[in-house]
Amino acid sequence: MVVTAERTPLHDEHVRLGAQMTNFGGWVMPLQYSSIREEHRAVREAVGLFDLSHMGELRVRDENLAQRVVTRDLARLRTGRIQYALLCNEEGGVIDDVLVYAVADGGFLLVVNAGNQDGDFGWIQAHASSSSSASPSGEGQGGGAVLNVGRDWALVGVQGPRAVGLVQRLTKSELGGVKYYTFIEGKVADVPCVISRTGYTGEDGFELFCGNTDAVRLWRALLDEGEADGIRPAGLGARDTLRLEAGMRLYGSDMDSHTNPLEAGLDWTLSLDKEFIGRDAIARARRSGLSRQLVGFKMLDRSIPRHGYALVKDGRPVGTVSSGNVSFTLGYNIGMAYVPPALAEPGTRVGVDVRGTAAPAEVVALPFYKRPHPK
Repeated sequence: MVVTAERTPLHDEHVRLGAQMTNFGGWVMPLQYSSIREEHRAVREAVGLFDLSHMGELRVRDENLAQRVVTRDLARLRTGRIQYALLCNEEGGVIDDVLVYAVADGGFLLVVNAGNQDGDFGWIQAHASSSSSASPSGEGQGGGAVLNVGRDWALVGVQGPRAVGLVQRLTKSELGGVKYYTFIEGKVADVPCVISRTGYTGEDGFELFCGNTDAVRLWRALLDEGEADGIRPAGLGARDTLRLEAGMRLYGSDMDSHTNPLEAGLDWTLSLDKEFIGRDAIARARRSGLSRQLVGFKMLDRSIPRHGYALVKDGRPVGTVSSGNVSFTLGYNIGMAYVPPALAEPGTRVGVDVRGTAAPAEVVALPFYKRPHPK
């Protein structure tokens, strides 16, 4: 059976702009419009515009259910605030990494990865009690305790040092009070939006949720108003190089259902003093010690590390590259890899097997890049 990839409400805009399209997580998405280097630099130096409408959104109305499936303690997460957290299986493996929004009418909105949204929905729904998930709903897919609403919404990312000023010119809402990992409701270019301040690039900016039918109007308004700022539409290629520089994990590459969050350096996403699915397995792993952990490394020559390449030490394989690419900001090539804890100290020299040659590399602290803060 042939499965057709889904399209976002902005698909025709990408085609109109000459984007090179690709299949990502079951969605037809822009890989790049001009070049990955140019789009990457636009985000670091000016402002970039991303279509993120492929991401999933799950509405979890039952707080007890949310507490059970999410690794963070949500008890103190007040309306308008956001947390980064994980969904784990019983063995402590990462099912997905998510953003948890505490919404005004109670419960939570989970923003999940594109290719995982239906699986995440089914998994959470399976853990809902029959009494809380039995009543049907006309909103999205599902009913009662959890709803799959992602295909009803579009999502646009505006990222870069000029992003805040750009969005502020298009809204009457005061954005100075929207701190990092918070959100408000308002209008941008007269489009009703949820205005969120998180990001996946290492730069400041906003994510704008709106209805599908308003997506094109919002996208064009941002491009028009941002022309003087040097705005560029940016695709998945730049999004990947930007998030790698910022040391942000990519689900499916840097972690998966067989990865313990402790191995991935995500200890801070775990509230081990509360009950959640996978907690006991994670606690056992902490007591017994880890056999591997995720590290950053930089290449000492011009070789480019790629996902799946082996790391070697003294002629022996010692790990695997989970993410690797060119760094357009730093001027050298970088990657992340899983290695034994004994090799995780910054300054440790390793080799990356690039087509049979052990290219020299050095373990470094994450993140590779931190945006400069204005004085």
